[in-house]
Amino acid sequence: MTEFHQEPRPGDLIEIFRIGYEHWAIYVGGGYVIHLTPPSEYPGAGSSSVFSVLSNRAVVRRDRLEDVVGNCRYRVNNHLDHKYTPRPVNEIIYSAKQKIGQEMPYSLLSRNCEHFVTNLRYGEPHSRQVRPSEDPSPSMSPGVSKLGSER
Repeated sequence: MTEFHQEPRPGDLIEIFRIGYEHWAIYVGGGYVIHLTPPSEYPGAGSSSVFSVLSNRAVVRRDRLEDVVGNCRYRVNNHLDHKYTPRPVNEIIYSAKQKIGQEMPYSLLSRNCEHFVTNLRYGEPHSRQVRPSEDPSPSMSPGVSKLGSER
């Protein structure tokens, strides 16, 4: 189910609300998205598994938006348009399609699904879910990042 019922356009960032975190994909048209997901997961489960954040490898997949979303809410969220100029849509789509099937390093802190899609749209990897800790808890080392969404 969509949160705002906004129809995505090619090149739009899609934010999918999972339990405890957000998964990100880029809309490429015709009902399909391209996203970064653990190699072992099947469409629709992929990003819903909390175990996906523990993997150090990921694969770029093209799946139907409705399959990736499953029963979760989603919205179009081009949240950095005010900060960066989006690349031309044809370049975004071409770059995304060129990566389908590629396995790449994955890091929750520096190479996650949000970094992947923002790099495609803006040419800059960025994640609001991971931010530097200003006051680390005793269980965290200084400089370690924490998860948190700034919505």
